[in-house]
Amino acid sequence: MPRKLAPDLWLFGVAVVLLSLGVVMVYSASAIVAGDRFHDAYFFLKKQLFWALLGAAGLWLALRVDYRRLERFVLPLLAVSVALLVLVLIPPIGQAINGTRRWIRLGPVSFQPVELAKLALVVYLAAFLAKKREGLADFWQGLLSPLVVAGVLGALVLAQPDLGNCLTLIALTFALLFLAGGRLAHLGLILAPAVPLIAIAIWMAPYRLRRITAFLDPWSDPRGSGFQIIQSWLAFGNGGVLGQGIGASKQKLFYLPEAHTDFIFAIVGEELGFVGAAAVVALFSVFVWRGLRIGLRAPDPFGGYLALGITVLIATQTLVNLGVVLGLLPTKGLPLPFVSFGGSALLITMLSTGVLLNISQQANV
Repeated sequence: MPRKLAPDLWLFGVAVVLLSLGVVMVYSASAIVAGDRFHDAYFFLKKQLFWALLGAAGLWLALRVDYRRLERFVLPLLAVSVALLVLVLIPPIGQAINGTRRWIRLGPVSFQPVELAKLALVVYLAAFLAKKREGLADFWQGLLSPLVVAGVLGALVLAQPDLGNCLTLIALTFALLFLAGGRLAHLGLILAPAVPLIAIAIWMAPYRLRRITAFLDPWSDPRGSGFQIIQSWLAFGNGGVLGQGIGASKQKLFYLPEAHTDFIFAIVGEELGFVGAAAVVALFSVFVWRGLRIGLRAPDPFGGYLALGITVLIATQTLVNLGVVLGLLPTKGLPLPFVSFGGSALLITMLSTGVLLNISQQANV
């Protein structure tokens, strides 16, 4: 009798809980701001619910369609991603917000092309490594192609400008190449000249340099570059052990910028306390554990690298977001997966989770 296919229930349960928590916290963190700015306290909640339902549909679809079919769409996915990353730089197609061009608006809906580019890169790397894993010891045959592809995507993202997501793409590539058996000497030779280039990119952009200064000493400019992280710390301090309760945050009352997006974890800490924040970290830890387990037990190399890539991508974005909110990393505009407000990021995260669940059906987990 053939084995009945069933997805990893641990992973599915974590995704549902995080998504549900995200919807609640987005409303809690945004209601006051939405009421003041749009005269509708439910403005951001309605948008988040729309994307959550769309993401749930995407997860169900990805769960139903065999993940192996993705291997056929590697080149089309990359081509569409590159085309969108180019289009977003061209006005009026790309929507300029706060001096950056990261969104393409279609009527009432905005989409961030870099989110699709992340998934496309994961699919490409999985397909490439599944075929070339024996040749990774050779730099020209094993490492050059994925580094060039990641470099092109990263350069287009950096042009928006978006250093945070650019570094995410590069980190994802290096992590997968290392996990697949790439030589540390080769990876180090590539990484060594990249560090001064990153330093130059930071030096040439005054706002990035201010972020580094604020990270090192936010109290040197408490009303300017250090304001956001100080307000984030105040939120965690006000939360204490058990928190102030859902809806009782003080920092969301026009003190903490981006309270419902990049810094939503600070509101979680204030309203749910240390216990709630630790529970969220635990949920992401379970997600990463199950994702790595699925990748290591996948039935074929493509599925294994695809699962590892998705897990590394979500883990990287989670670690960076938590590090920024806690003041352990310089400020970067990366949302907290499942939880932060943001349509395209939530949709791609749910799609990616559906693919991971699809692989888990075939894996011996």
